[in-house]
Amino acid sequence: MMLSRRVVPAVLAVPLLALSACGSGGGAEPGDDPVAIATSSTLGSVLGQITECAGTSSTSLMGPGDDPHTFQPSSAQVAELAGTELVIANGLGLEGGLESALANAAEDGATVLEVAPEVDPIPWGGEAHDHGEEGHEGHEHAEDEDHGHEHGEEGHDHAEEGHEEHEGHEHAEDGHDHAHEEDSAAPGGEADPHAGHDHGSEDPHFWLDASRMATAAHIIGQALTEQTGEAQYTECGEKVEQELTDTDAEVGEILADIPAEKRVLITDHEAFGYFAAAYDFEVAGVVVPGGSTDAEPSSAELAELTSVIEDTGVPVIFSNTAASTPLIDAVAAEVGTDVSVVELHVGSVGPADSAAATYQGMMVDNATKIAEALA
Repeated sequence: MMLSRRVVPAVLAVPLLALSACGSGGGAEPGDDPVAIATSSTLGSVLGQITECAGTSSTSLMGPGDDPHTFQPSSAQVAELAGTELVIANGLGLEGGLESALANAAEDGATVLEVAPEVDPIPWGGEAHDHGEEGHEGHEHAEDEDHGHEHGEEGHDHAEEGHEEHEGHEHAEDGHDHAHEEDSAAPGGEADPHAGHDHGSEDPHFWLDASRMATAAHIIGQALTEQTGEAQYTECGEKVEQELTDTDAEVGEILADIPAEKRVLITDHEAFGYFAAAYDFEVAGVVVPGGSTDAEPSSAELAELTSVIEDTGVPVIFSNTAASTPLIDAVAAEVGTDVSVVELHVGSVGPADSAAATYQGMMVDNATKIAEALA
């Protein structure tokens, strides 16, 4: 696999956290020389599990509770980023505040691997291309020993599919330019709600489908092997991949008892497209328009959402631990019925002492809360 330097201009802030094998996060040991840095805490959790398995260390720019949409780096973190060799980023416009820092790191010689474009991304409000169905029947990757893979044959192998173009950061040429003029308006000439939030046509929130994060673990393991020449990273990536495939199955089992008519979600922002496609839900509405947490809904949009909640009878709004909830609480109160607000870990893992401290724990904890709220 050839590493792709796909860079979304970005910068990062918040003390760097060394992640344990469980990805729970913690201070780096003196003298540790991390082999890679992840941007988000969700990717950092998975990266940390792979590197600890291999007997090394890694770090994450964002810690528990940091919102990847609004995260801004400190000058110390920017300097740290500039000195690393491999950065594991989400991509597809998620880390808006890290664009400059990531671009600068790449110019300084770092390999910046954007994961989201490599796990069969879906368009905003789109389908998951049967990825979720494959995941819940064994994910096909777990059954393919070299795994090297079905994604390679389907368009995810950089070396064989001509992704060398990204070595020059010509991101705009592959359709992922987030400022592309075609994204400035929706069909019919109406303004695209995603255009103002540095998002392109594809949804970056892939990690809310555990089967896709399993694929990401495999890709990260291979990237570490290519960067370091050490085969154990690929082996550890495959080990974590299997653990995440198991997590995917567990999440599906937890959600299985929710009746079909109750599999309707109202969320804080448009982040649950992958989750809905993978686990058979419908997203009926969002409080904050677009795919970011930093947008401002209009009074008309709030009124429309209130009507949706009343019409569907959805008893809960799922909010985000990494974002403020006053607006969500206000919408719930406006409905005037028994609508509760349940916090989920959407863009970040939880604190080290919580059930959501690892990526796996986060997904299981979210599924449990959703099942309890909707069953």
